[in-house]
Amino acid sequence: MEIAIVNIEGKETGRKAKLDPSVFGVEPNNHAIYLDVKQHLANKRQGTHKSKERAEIVGSTRKIKKQKGTGTARAGSIKNPLFRGGGRVFGPSPRDYSQKVNKKVKRLARKSALSIKAKDKSIIVLEDFQLSEPKTSSFIKVLKALNLEGKKSLLVLGEKNKNVYLSSRNLKNSQVITNSELNTYKITNAGNLVLSESAIADLELILNKV
Repeated sequence: MEIAIVNIEGKETGRKAKLDPSVFGVEPNNHAIYLDVKQHLANKRQGTHKSKERAEIVGSTRKIKKQKGTGTARAGSIKNPLFRGGGRVFGPSPRDYSQKVNKKVKRLARKSALSIKAKDKSIIVLEDFQLSEPKTSSFIKVLKALNLEGKKSLLVLGEKNKNVYLSSRNLKNSQVITNSELNTYKITNAGNLVLSESAIADLELILNKV
């Protein structure tokens, strides 16, 4: 599979990038994608939610009224969950939401997500570039040239580039990462995937590990 390489002005350079079919041309496994995305979202949950139960409420333990003869239900403590300010019944408590997915399944999920993007022609291969200074307007010009302004896009770099990252940080719909940070959720969440020329070889190497 070959895709034309474009520059930051959106024009074709005359060169083409070869995409490995074992990464960008596999039969998509939707269940693997589901498992990987589910794990990613679950692992982001902090699980620090907490509400006080009856035993944890600070208050008097005296019996607030006599047992019989009031015409109302008996009540033994002001900390009763039925009263305002009382404890909560079966409230949330801290827990670990993390899940485990095997490495081979995660790798298959990323390959499947990339193959879907390639099939939908939602992948752009961008010539490696540098920005002289971190400036959001400069990055917006690149997005305009690629016809991605206002669209959800993910730019994958071969190595860290501070100026490019800082230039994109304020943009809601655009994200810049390195190939080692790429995961299934980010691929599926982006409308368009922009791969820098230097990122392709490393990405294929990562995903073809035995």
